[in-house]
Amino acid sequence: MKVLYLPLDERPCNYYYPQMMAESNRHIELTLPDAAYLSHKKQAGNYKKIREYLLDNVQNNDALILSLDMLIYGGLLASRLHQNTAEELEKRLKIVKEIKEKNPKIKIYAFESLMRCPKYSSSEEEPSYYQEYGREIFLHKYLSDKKARVGISDEEQKELDSISIPKEVLADYEQRRQRNLQINSSTLDYLQKGYLDFLVIPQDDSAPFGYTVIDQKYILNEVKQKELDDQVMVYPGADEVGLSLLARAYNKYNHRKPSIYPFYSSVLGPTIVPLYEDRPMYESLMSHILVTGARVCDNVKEADLILAVNSPGKFMQESFEEHKDITYSAYRHLRAFCYQIADYIKQGKSVGVLDSAYANGGDDELISLLDKLNLFSKIKAYAGWNTNCNSTGTVLCQLELGEETVANNIYHLIEDGIYQPKVRQKVIKDVLPKLGVSYYVFKDKEKQVDDSIASELLSQYNTLNISKKYPIKEINVTTPWHRMFEIGMNIS
Repeated sequence: MKVLYLPLDERPCNYYYPQMMAESNRHIELTLPDAAYLSHKKQAGNYKKIREYLLDNVQNNDALILSLDMLIYGGLLASRLHQNTAEELEKRLKIVKEIKEKNPKIKIYAFESLMRCPKYSSSEEEPSYYQEYGREIFLHKYLSDKKARVGISDEEQKELDSISIPKEVLADYEQRRQRNLQINSSTLDYLQKGYLDFLVIPQDDSAPFGYTVIDQKYILNEVKQKELDDQVMVYPGADEVGLSLLARAYNKYNHRKPSIYPFYSSVLGPTIVPLYEDRPMYESLMSHILVTGARVCDNVKEADLILAVNSPGKFMQESFEEHKDITYSAYRHLRAFCYQIADYIKQGKSVGVLDSAYANGGDDELISLLDKLNLFSKIKAYAGWNTNCNSTGTVLCQLELGEETVANNIYHLIEDGIYQPKVRQKVIKDVLPKLGVSYYVFKDKEKQVDDSIASELLSQYNTLNISKKYPIKEINVTTPWHRMFEIGMNIS
C-alpha cells in the first residue's frame, strides 16, 4: 500500500512517528514532503511547495493522510496566528478537489483541528497577547458558557465580572476563531460532495466549557444536518490523529476490521476524565478505536488484539509531580495488571500497552514491572506521551499495523518513560542553571543541553533489563522547538 502523508507540523511526533510506524510494516510505503517545506514552529509552511508536492505525487498513491491545518494555514501553530482572509483560506481548501479530480481512486483521510483555548497565559504557542491575557481569555468564555449552561457560583460571578481584556485583543482572537470555524464548515461540504473520504476534527487541549466546546457543538450540529455521522468524528486529540488515520487507511485497504478488547489497571479507570480532555477515558477510547476502522470487543476470547490501559487510580496527575496521590496505589493493582498482560501474551495474544496513568510522561512503576517481567520486547506497542489521547492513537496504530515493533517500543520507552517524567526534570534542575539558560531559551548552549539529555537517557536506559538484550551505543538528541518540552532522537 502506498500512502502520501502531509503531517500536522514538523515535530518528531508528527513527522517521524508515522515513518516509524510504516517502517514496522513491510507492506506500507510512506511518502512525506521534505521537512523544509513544512512549518518551523510559528513560521508557516510553504503553501506553494506543499501544493506542488501533493499534486505531483497524488497519482502514485492509494491513500492520502492529509492535515488540513498544514495545507490551509501552514501548520498547527500557524492556525492560531495567521492573518489570512476567509477568501484566501477557502482558495487553499480547493486543492482537495484538485487532488480528487487528478486521482479519483485515491482515498483521502483528512483531519482539521478545532482551535484550542489554553487556560494559562503564555505566548509560546499562541499570539503575543496571550502572554498577558491568555488566562483571562479562557476564563471569560469558560465562565460565560458555564453560566449559560449550568450556572455559576457567586464567587465565579465575581471572577467573571473582574476580567478585563482589551477590545482589540478579544476581537483579533474571536475573528480568527470564526474564520477557522468557517473553514471547518466548508470542509464538511467537501466531505459531503465526495472530495474527502473521512474526516477527523480533533479538539486540542479541550475543556468542558468555553470556546472549544462551543465550536464543537456547532460542528456536531452541522454534521447531523448534513447526515455525515458515519464519515466524521470529533473528539479530544491532535498530534496522534495522523497515526490513527494511517491505521484506518491500512485497515480499509486490506478490508480488515480488527476487534480490540481493552482492560484497565484500575476499577475507576474507564470513568476518569484525563487532564487536558473533556470526557472519560473509555469514551475517548471508543472514538479512537472506531477512527482506526477497528471495533471494540467485550469478549477477550473473540478479540484479535488486546489493549492494556494503565489508568490513574482515581484522578490524573502530571508524571513529573514529586508527590503521587495515594490512590495511585490504593485504587489500582499494577502487579496484577502486568501479570494479566503476561498471561495474554502466553496465550498468543497481541497486546499493546497504553500508559495513561499520568499526563506528560509514563509511569515509572509500570515500566519497572514490565521490564522485570521482560515484557517490553513481547508487547506489540507502548506509548505514554503528552495527553491520554496522544498516547491512545499512537498505541492503536502500532498495535493494528505493526509487524516488527521492538525498536518503536524502545524509542517510546526512552522518550515517554524516561525523558518526559524523569530526565526532563533532572536537566531543568541540574543542567540549565549551570549553563545559564532556561526552559524556553537555550541561547548558544543548545548543543550542550541536547548532549546532556542524551547522556542521561542512555545512562538510565542502561539500568533496565531490556538494555542487555537490546544494547544501545549512542543516542543523539535534538530539541526541535528549542525548548525542553519535546525532543527528537536518533538511536543506534
